[in-house]
Amino acid sequence: MTKEELIQNFNPNGVATDKAQIFGLPFNEEQSDLIILPVSWDATVSYRAGTHKAPEAVFEASMQIDLLDKTFGSFWKKGIFMLPVSETWQKINQETRKKCENVIKHLEKGKTIKKDSAIAKTLQEVNGITEKLHQWIEEETLKILKNGKKVGLLGGDHSTPLGFIRALGKIHDSFGILQIDAHADLRKAYEGFTYSHASIMYNALLVPQVSKLVQVGIRDFCEEEMNIIQEHARVTTFFDEDIKNGLYQGKTWNTYCDEIISTLPDKVYISFDIDGLNPVLCPNTGTPVPGGFEFEQIVFLLKKLKDAQKTIIGFDLNEVAPSKSEWDAIVGARILFKLCGLMLS
Repeated sequence: MTKEELIQNFNPNGVATDKAQIFGLPFNEEQSDLIILPVSWDATVSYRAGTHKAPEAVFEASMQIDLLDKTFGSFWKKGIFMLPVSETWQKINQETRKKCENVIKHLEKGKTIKKDSAIAKTLQEVNGITEKLHQWIEEETLKILKNGKKVGLLGGDHSTPLGFIRALGKIHDSFGILQIDAHADLRKAYEGFTYSHASIMYNALLVPQVSKLVQVGIRDFCEEEMNIIQEHARVTTFFDEDIKNGLYQGKTWNTYCDEIISTLPDKVYISFDIDGLNPVLCPNTGTPVPGGFEFEQIVFLLKKLKDAQKTIIGFDLNEVAPSKSEWDAIVGARILFKLCGLMLS
């Protein structure tokens, strides 16, 4: 059946079947304009693990979303397909997490890595494994992009999009990153892990094609990160505290959105850490922080990006941690749906 025939025979008002793709859609990979790459990984998380379960939980929660979107219309007709979760990397994640816990516990006892050869060896092994993960993500992303498809990455922790960003650097001469996050993620090799979730933007800035990093909602950072923010010409940070102080004094979110978008180049990659939201919306995320955005504020910002006619070249959604209530996955699925809408509309 052709894509057009599928659309004609598909009931967008109906119930998602057990054979449906993400969001209950009927398309296969070939028929879809946007491919979701799931990455089940949270080996180096420094606080609460669990985000490796997000791709499957978000997929399940996505079945309850109604497909007509007031902001982006019936974009689902262009086709969205989520690739299968890699069982190989799921297993490697579990094995690597145990190694990482040994390193973290060692450091929490006030010990150093240099004086313990076994821990130093373990750390070296972890860094080698995570480099292979990013190589795999880069290769998978490039295959999809070269096939004429758009890509969105669904993590996992926030370390996962580095391979994607590297891949985009091989396709585009220059682009900016819009980071929505509670954390600056500019630490160098946090806890010794070169590819820590707390180091994703430090590593992203090592990709020469990244011409700009615009951080929005940041409310948790260290002195090392503040030095980079203040000294690095490619970094512009909109701190959560500053945004809230401005809103309390009468400045509008519309004005802030205009300021954020004005700092971005034409080509934009969106890196969305779910903890950029109010933790009421993501209580089980790995490192929740008081403050953050409401869901509607993010939708408004995405709409403004669309109105500004920015070229969205990719996105990731990370740090969604499933819970028994399924609330985190429900919110994550709806953020994912909006990101898909922005990219396809």
